[in-house]
Amino acid sequence: MDLKINNQRFLVCGATSGFGKGTAEALMNEGATVIGVARNKDKLDEMESRHGKQFFPIQGDITISSIIERVVALAKSHKISGALINAGGPPALSFQETKLENWDDAYKNLLRWKVEITQQLVPIFRENGYGRMVYIESSSVKQPIPNLVLSTSLRLAVVGLVKTLSQEVSGQNITFNIIAPGSHATPAIERLIKKKSELEGISYAQAHDAWVKNIPAGFMGNPDYLGSLATWLLSPLSEFVTGQVYALEGGNVKSTL
Repeated sequence: MDLKINNQRFLVCGATSGFGKGTAEALMNEGATVIGVARNKDKLDEMESRHGKQFFPIQGDITISSIIERVVALAKSHKISGALINAGGPPALSFQETKLENWDDAYKNLLRWKVEITQQLVPIFRENGYGRMVYIESSSVKQPIPNLVLSTSLRLAVVGLVKTLSQEVSGQNITFNIIAPGSHATPAIERLIKKKSELEGISYAQAHDAWVKNIPAGFMGNPDYLGSLATWLLSPLSEFVTGQVYALEGGNVKSTL
């Protein structure tokens, strides 16, 4: 299928691992160019080495304002067509384990920077008359996951942001959508499994097996496959889709909505 993104440019946050890497690779496989943001220089260098001029690396923490300003300036000069808004999550904690500092950090790392970068990208897309924004959140916005109270609470705020934006900026060929992954083979799930092993006093292998057993599909999701959905949502073919939350979770969410 031709996604009509050959030679288009995209911003991908967290581009060197997990869902960010899966999306960056999928975009480049379709002939697009990726401005990839990540903290790990070695991984950025490795991707640049493999993809050449298709991959433009930016090293830095995307949650920091100075990095956002640098990224947005580059995005504007490169006239990007879309952006994948993605970064790591907070520690796995129950509500009783959290302290106010944890909530302050979660606000900064899960919500504040997304508001900041969105405020700066939307005017660029409006000026260009086109834009696609896809946010990677969590299936916990559909159904809470144990020990993820910080993630669930702040990611729900992102859902409210995206749904509101999809209405405010409707009719301008700019779309906003969310992918809400469940258990995929990523470092984030590894942290949850480790937490489970500690709480239950079992080995990591036992906790892993128990975790997978509770997934109706019977296996972990592949972040590269999620990247293919993100790429479609970032493409012109998704023009009639906005303000939606796509839960990719192997059947764990029992909600009908």
